[in-house]
Amino acid sequence: MIRRVAIGGFLHETNTFAPTPARYDNFEQGGGYLPLSRGDEILERCGGVNLGISGFVDYARQAGWELVPLLWTGAIPSAHVEKQAYERIADELVERLRDAGPIDGLLLDLHGAMVAEHVDDGEGELLARMRAVTGPHLPIAASLDLHGNVTRRMVDLADVLVAFRTYPHVDMAETGFRAAEQLDRLMTRGKPFAKAFRQLPFLIPIPWQCTMLEPAGSLYEDVRAAETGAVSSASVLTGFPAADFEDCLPSVLAYAETPEAADAAANRLEKAFLDREPLFAGTSYSPVEAVREAARLAVTATRPVVIADTQDNPGAGGDSNTTGMLRALIAEDAQRAAVGLIVDPEAASAAHRAGEGAEITIELGGQSGIPGDSPLHGTFRVERVSDGRFAATGPYYGGAQMNLGPSACLSVGGVRIVVSTYKAQLADREMYRFVGIDPEDQCILVNKSSVHFRADFQPIAAAILVATAPGPMALDPADLPFTRLRPGTRLSPRGRTFQHEEAARRAV
Repeated sequence: MIRRVAIGGFLHETNTFAPTPARYDNFEQGGGYLPLSRGDEILERCGGVNLGISGFVDYARQAGWELVPLLWTGAIPSAHVEKQAYERIADELVERLRDAGPIDGLLLDLHGAMVAEHVDDGEGELLARMRAVTGPHLPIAASLDLHGNVTRRMVDLADVLVAFRTYPHVDMAETGFRAAEQLDRLMTRGKPFAKAFRQLPFLIPIPWQCTMLEPAGSLYEDVRAAETGAVSSASVLTGFPAADFEDCLPSVLAYAETPEAADAAANRLEKAFLDREPLFAGTSYSPVEAVREAARLAVTATRPVVIADTQDNPGAGGDSNTTGMLRALIAEDAQRAAVGLIVDPEAASAAHRAGEGAEITIELGGQSGIPGDSPLHGTFRVERVSDGRFAATGPYYGGAQMNLGPSACLSVGGVRIVVSTYKAQLADREMYRFVGIDPEDQCILVNKSSVHFRADFQPIAAAILVATAPGPMALDPADLPFTRLRPGTRLSPRGRTFQHEEAARRAV
C-alpha cells in the first residue's frame, strides 16, 4: 500500500528583545528561505536546498510515498511574529490539512523557538490546532532547529521531534530526511515510541554553541552514539537564549521502544550536557579591539581575518544595520576591508539613482534605535549596483536563490560595504561577490553573523574573531532584560540565576 503523507512548515526564530516584528510580508519574501509556497510550489522550489522540507521530499521519493504538500513558509529571525501573520499562516495550514483527505502521517518542518505577539509557544499552539484536525492517533513527526526552545506541549502533541546536529546548520535537509525516516517507523509499527524529555537549567551564548568548536562538537557525537538498540531517535537542542518566557532553555529528547530505554538515553545525554556547562565559553572583543587585532594578524596573514559582528546578527533577530563595526574600521583606517550586510533600503535606492562611479552623501544604517548606535553620516563612492538576486553556493544556504532587493557596494577609504534592501545573515561568500567584492582578496571581513558564516568562511580565514558592537542580540544572555524566565535558570553557563525578585523589579 502506498502511504499518503502530508508535509508543511512554518518557521521563525523569535528574539523577544529585537526591534522589529515578523510581518506576513516577511514570510512571503523568505529572507534566505524559500518564499511562501503552497501545494506543488513546495515540491518545485525545495529541490537541492538545505532545508528540512527538502529532506522530507527526498525520503518520500525513496520510500515511494504519495506526498500532499500543504504550505511552507519561513521568515528570518526577528522580534515576535505579528498576531495577524501567525493567525493567517496557521489558519491556512490547518485548512489545507483539513482539505487533504485521508492521510497516513504528517511531517512538519518547524523551528522550535517561535513566539507570537499573543502566543509564547508558537509551535505548541500550531501542533494543537493540527492535532485537532488529525485526531489523537495519526503519527506526526517534526524537524526542529538546534536552537529550538522545546516545550512539554510540543513533546506531548508530536510523536517524534528530530533536531539539527550542526551549527552552522549544514544538516537541515539531512534532519528532514531523519524526521521522515522516524515517521516511516511510526507508521510501520502502528504505535507511538516511548518519550523522554529533559530541560537544562542554563542559557548558552550563541557563538559558543558552535559545533565546529568544543564542547558542542563532542556533545553531538554523544547524541549520534545514543541512537542504538532500542533508541530510535535522540536530540540535543542548545536552545535560543533570547526569548523571554519560561521554556527558554536547552533540552534533550529521546524516543525508544520502552520508557526505560528512552529515560536511560535522555539521562546519559543530560549528564553529558551538564558536565560540559563550564566549557561553553570564549573570547570576545570590543569593535576597535577587534579591528586592531585583525589588522595585526593581517600583516602576516595570507588569508582574510574574519570578524563576527555577533550582536547584530540577523539570524538571531538583529536588523543587520548597526554601524559600530563600520565606524571602527573607518576610525582605524582599515585597508582592503569589507563589511556586510548593512540593510538600508534608502541608501541602496540612492546608490541606484546615482549610478556606478558616483559619490553620494547619505545617512547609512543605524535605523533601529539600538542604544549606542546611530546612522553614519558620510560620503561614499558607488562601486557596484545589483538587483540583489544570486545563488548562494556555500554549505549553509545550500544552493538557495537569494533575493536581497536593490543592493550596492559602497566604499569609503579602504572599506567597502555591502548594502541591501532585504536582510539575510551574511553566511555565504556570494553575498560579497554579487556586488563585486572578492572575499578571498580582503584583509578583513566583518560578517553580521554569529556562527553560520563559519561553514563557508572558515576554510578561507586566517583567524576568526568575535566582536560585540551594539546590537539587539547580546552575546551574554545575562545582559538581556528578562522578566519571565523560569526562576532558578542560570543566565549563562555557571552564571547567576534568575529569580522572581528580578522579574518583579524589571516589570515595574
